Amino acid sequence: MRFPFAAPIMAIGALLVLLGIGQLTWWAPPSTVTVGVPADASSGPVTVIEAGAKQADAEEVEITVQSDGPFTLAVGRAADVEAWVGEAAHLSVTGVGEDELLTEFTEGEETVPNPSGSDLWTSEETAEGTLTHRWLDPGEGDWSILVAADGETPAPTDISITSPNDTSTPWAIPLIILGALLLILGVALAFMKPRRKRREPVQPGSRAHVREQNRRPDTARSFTARPVRATALLGMAAVLGFSGSAAAYATATESAPAEDSASPTESPAAPEGEAGAYPVVLESQLDRILESVATTVGEADAAADATLLEPRVAGAAATLRSANYSVRAQADEVPAPTQVAPGPVLTSMIPTGSGWPRTVVALTQGDANPVPQALVLVQDNPRSNYRLTSSIQMLPGTTFPTAGSPEGLEELPLDQAEGLVAPPEDAVAAIADYLTDPEGGNSATFEANSFADAITSFQSDVVADAGNDSAEITFTHVAVPEHTRAISTGDGGAMVFGYLDHTYSSVPEGPGDSIELEGTVYEALTGEESTEDGIDVRYGEAVMMYVPPADSGQKITVIGAAQQLLSAELR
Repeated sequence: MRFPFAAPIMAIGALLVLLGIGQLTWWAPPSTVTVGVPADASSGPVTVIEAGAKQADAEEVEITVQSDGPFTLAVGRAADVEAWVGEAAHLSVTGVGEDELLTEFTEGEETVPNPSGSDLWTSEETAEGTLTHRWLDPGEGDWSILVAADGETPAPTDISITSPNDTSTPWAIPLIILGALLLILGVALAFMKPRRKRREPVQPGSRAHVREQNRRPDTARSFTARPVRATALLGMAAVLGFSGSAAAYATATESAPAEDSASPTESPAAPEGEAGAYPVVLESQLDRILESVATTVGEADAAADATLLEPRVAGAAATLRSANYSVRAQADEVPAPTQVAPGPVLTSMIPTGSGWPRTVVALTQGDANPVPQALVLVQDNPRSNYRLTSSIQMLPGTTFPTAGSPEGLEELPLDQAEGLVAPPEDAVAAIADYLTDPEGGNSATFEANSFADAITSFQSDVVADAGNDSAEITFTHVAVPEHTRAISTGDGGAMVFGYLDHTYSSVPEGPGDSIELEGTVYEALTGEESTEDGIDVRYGEAVMMYVPPADSGQKITVIGAAQQLLSAELR
C-alpha cells in the first residue's frame, strides 16, 4: 500500500456506512407505538377518548378496548359526546404521554342510560372481550369516542392507542454518503503511485553520466502524479447510487441556517364561533334516523297501535296518527295515514349549532307517496333520539325553497321578526285567522294555495247548504304554539312548520231542530243518527309555510299541509 493513511480512511468509511445502514435497518425505530391507560386509573359508567388523544394528521390510529363483558364504542362530535356525558362520572383520555395515556377522572352520577343506539353517534360498535377500532374522523371538526357498558356497570378502562411512530433517521443517508466517499478516497490513495524524489544533476563526462546514458534510451522520460479531483469522487459516488442523496443532503445543510434565521410564522386563529359551525347531523346519520323512524311508523301503522309510535313519533305527528288509528277503528271508510318514506331524500335542512332542542327537516318521496313529504324531526336533548313531529305533504304546484349552505341554516326563535315579513309564530297565527275568517285582516297575507282554497270553500259550502238552515255553524282554527318550528333558508327567509286545532261546530237554532248525522262518519263516531244538542267535530291541521325576507315584496306561501279528523263529540 503506497500511502499509510489509506487503510485508516477506508476503515472509517466502512464504519460510517455500517452506521448509516444500521439506522435504516436493525437500529430503525418501530413504525408504530402503543400506549395504554394506566392500570390504576379510576372508572365510571363512561370512558371518553377525547380528540386530543389523536394527532391531527394521523391516519393509521387504532384503539383497542378489552373488557370482560359487552360494551359499546361510539363516535360522535366532541361537543355532542360531552353533552351526552353531562354530569356523569367518567374517565377522560386526554392525550398521549411517553409511556402511557394521559387521563383525568371526573366525579359525578354513577349511572347513565345505555348509549347504544343514540342518534348522536355517527357510528358505533358493540363487542365483548376485545375490540380494535380504526380511528377515522367522519368529517371536519373535533371528534371523540365514548366507551360504555350498559350505563350501570363501570365502563372499560383497559384501553390502548396505537399510533404511527416517528421513523425518520436524518443521519442515515449522510453517514452512508460520507462513508462511501471516504472508501473511494482510501482506494484511490492505496493505488496511487508516489512521486519520485528529484536527483542531483549529473555532470557531463562523469562516470555517473556514462552509466545513466547506457541505462536509458535517448528520449528522456519523466513522471508526474495527477491529483485526484473531487469531481471524480462525486462521479464515482453517482455510479454507486448516492448522487441524489448527496444533492439532497447538500441542499438540506445549505437551507438549515436560512430556516434557523427565519421568523416563525403563526398559524391563523380559527374564526370565532367556528367550533359550532358544523351540521348537527351528517347525511349518513340522517339516513339512519329516517330509516329508524320509518320502520317504527310502519310497525305502528300495521298494528294501528299508537303506543308503538312513542319511541320515534311525537307532537303533531303523534296526535294525527293516533287519531287516525282511533277513528278508523270505528269508521272503516276513513283512509289510512300516508306512509312515511325514509328515502330517497330529495333535499334536507340541517342547521348548525350545539344546543338543544334540535330540528332537522328531510324532504322525501317513496313509491307510495304521490307527492313529496316534509318530515320534521326534533331531538329534545342530548340523550333522546330524534322523533317525527310533523309529516306534511307538499301541495301541487309548490316548490320547496332552496336550503342554501349549511353555514346559513339555523333554528330560529319563534318571535324573531328581524329580516322576515312576519315572525314564525305570527305566521302560524295568521293562517289560523285567515282560515277562520277569509275576509278578515289576513285576507292579503298569503299567496293563493290549494289548501286554504279547499278549507274555505268547504266551510262556505256547508254554511250555504239549505239543509243546514236550522243549524248555527261555526268554524274556528287556532294555532298551537308548542308545535311550531322555524328554520332559516339560504335566501334570508324561513321555513315554518305549524299545527292548528280546527273545530267545526253545528248547533240547532231552536227547540225541535236537530242535526242529522245518519250516513256520515260522525254517526259512526258518536253512535247517533241525529242530535238536538249539537256536535263538535275536531280536526288537526299541520301546515308548512315559506316566510320570505322582509324586503322581498312577497307574501307568505303555504307549500304543504295535512289534515286529520280527530274526533266527533255530541254536546
